[in-house]
Amino acid sequence: MEEMEVIRILAIDDHEMTTLGYKYILEGQEFDDFKVKVEIATSFDMGKEKIEFSARALKYDILLLDIQLFPSHSNEIRSGEDLGILARKLVPDTKVVFMSSFSDNLRINSIFKSVDPDGYMVKSEIDEKSLRMMVETVLKKPPYYTAGAFAAMRRRMTNDLVVDDLDKKILYYLSIGTRTKDIAPKISSATTTVESRKRQLKSLFGIESGNDISLVEEARKKGFI
Repeated sequence: MEEMEVIRILAIDDHEMTTLGYKYILEGQEFDDFKVKVEIATSFDMGKEKIEFSARALKYDILLLDIQLFPSHSNEIRSGEDLGILARKLVPDTKVVFMSSFSDNLRINSIFKSVDPDGYMVKSEIDEKSLRMMVETVLKKPPYYTAGAFAAMRRRMTNDLVVDDLDKKILYYLSIGTRTKDIAPKISSATTTVESRKRQLKSLFGIESGNDISLVEEARKKGFI
């Protein structure tokens, strides 16, 4: 009897029960011509190590990435988006799927510009049927979106405005209470640049008259910090 192909999936989410749920459901499914093996990682650093190792050894077929991840050995906020960018560089043949609570079109727009994922699932819409369909779809004919993700895709911004890495650093430092004049040297920029970026972000988030606290709150709601 010919042995079935094994599809290797790495699920990265800092809520272990979530990754164990994916593992339990997917490994319990009976697919037509393959079986699934799910590994889990519960932090940014653990996920990064596994992706880097897979580039040297046996690669994963699919990565399931949450957007907000807590690093293990650093205070700097890093995200599933960063892991998606890393995966595209190190293991370009691996399918990348985001599993997130965020369905904001601005956040999705940022991810699609930086990673161009093979799928995006809004967590509140995930069940056994959608997980199975996601795996079958991204392996054979990606992309796969849940309804909420697809609706956000249709609302995607038509311009090229995105929140880039410099913006994210500014938002991070603001979120930990760093003053604008002290942020500039940390990101090798002028104070006027930081002020300009803050104005652009407030405009992008629709809070032109808001202060730094409002900016941080809105960025957190949208999943940028």
